[in-house]
Amino acid sequence: MSDDLSRLTSSAYSQALEVIAAVEPRIAQATRQELADQRASLKLIASENYASPAVLMTMGTWFSDKYAEGTVGHRFYAGCQNVDTVESLAAEHARELFGAEYAYVQPHSGIDANLVAFWSILAHRVESPALERLGAKNVSELTEADWESLRKELGNQRLLGMSLDAGGHLTHGFRPNISGKMFHQQQYGTDPATGLLDYDAVAAKAREFKPLVLVAGYSAYPRRVDFAKMREIADEVGATLMVDMAHFAGLVAGKVFTGNEDPVPHAHVVTTTTHKSLRGPRGGMVLATEEYAPSVDRGCPMVLGGPLSHVMAAKAVALAEARQDSFRGYAQQVADNAQSLAQGFLSRGADLVTGGTDNHLVLLDVSRFGLTGRQAESALLDAGVVTNRNSVPNDPNGAWYTSGIRLGTPALTTRGFGHDEFDRVAELIVDVLSSTQPGTTKAGGPSKASYVLGDGVADKVRAASAELLDKHPLYPGLELS
Repeated sequence: MSDDLSRLTSSAYSQALEVIAAVEPRIAQATRQELADQRASLKLIASENYASPAVLMTMGTWFSDKYAEGTVGHRFYAGCQNVDTVESLAAEHARELFGAEYAYVQPHSGIDANLVAFWSILAHRVESPALERLGAKNVSELTEADWESLRKELGNQRLLGMSLDAGGHLTHGFRPNISGKMFHQQQYGTDPATGLLDYDAVAAKAREFKPLVLVAGYSAYPRRVDFAKMREIADEVGATLMVDMAHFAGLVAGKVFTGNEDPVPHAHVVTTTTHKSLRGPRGGMVLATEEYAPSVDRGCPMVLGGPLSHVMAAKAVALAEARQDSFRGYAQQVADNAQSLAQGFLSRGADLVTGGTDNHLVLLDVSRFGLTGRQAESALLDAGVVTNRNSVPNDPNGAWYTSGIRLGTPALTTRGFGHDEFDRVAELIVDVLSSTQPGTTKAGGPSKASYVLGDGVADKVRAASAELLDKHPLYPGLELS
């Protein structure tokens, strides 16, 4: 930021915190502390980033006070002309940025976006043909017997998604999630020897299962996906291809992923969050072909309640930022830094799922250190390194304790970290894990949760981290009075 802009930003936040403190000082203090904590830690959670002050400030406006169920020009409340402007701009930026035929920017989160997508596909593929068959325009015209029949059809469709331990997301058919309850679901994994997607195996499973929906995308798979192949598989079995690009949307927007690695030209429906690698506000979004647009446009009231107009405004600002040339440089640096982080681990003898990465994240198997993912996550947090534990393929420790930790480069890349810094980060992480021992249970047996970190290690790593962080300050020039 320029000096003038830094002064304006500092003044705006300082005054805002004073206003908050006049009502609830503990919230103002927690807000100040959160900035201090983020500035002082190595944030390596792959799903987190740092939004710009412009994006953050956009969320703190009177758009928060508006109810605006419906769509642009067709609201269930009066007085929504300015919300129409906001939503139209956000959708326009999304279409232009991703080359999509249609964009729906109302979802409150990635899970909401996936629910909108699932029900839109069901409405397009199941409900509409059933209504036509029964001679009705909408469900309100159905008899009770007709509706009961349709309800059974809607709730008995098949979904094929990537398994959680292979790197998929819980909304891709994981049984405890609503997606695993609303669909008759099966899951595909990765090659046991390499950890990589085996497209022939996915195709064979799809031919056998014949899903209505084939879900591609991931939250912890450290490689790129050939979405043209996934579309071929979907077409062969008559499935709708839905891609969840929440994690790597920034790499698509920044043209790091193009051709077969860009899901938008190949999928019928694409969902994403607007934070993570896209560096916007917390929220969701659905992109679709014109064929699916009418169904997606019914997200409210089909699945969603009133849209968060202040967040849609922030989405518009973030998407406008992502259309700038500088964002392409950022996205490429995110991918380059992930390579540097992975190589830093490999050169120090650590084990990585798939042996490396070619996107924004690294999945480190901590079994070599004799730890569970939960122990590794906790020990690293003690040392000021923020990560999250994550399953690895065929994880013997399950989804709670896990055997891995997931690390991403978007946030520290925003702060300006490059190759040398990420190599040093890998060194610090290995130092912590090498100095951590599993604890014991009250009964004296080995524990999957407790741990013992060597004396002085946490302080040493925090000091080394501080040297890196001081060179790349978070929100430089922003000072709170």
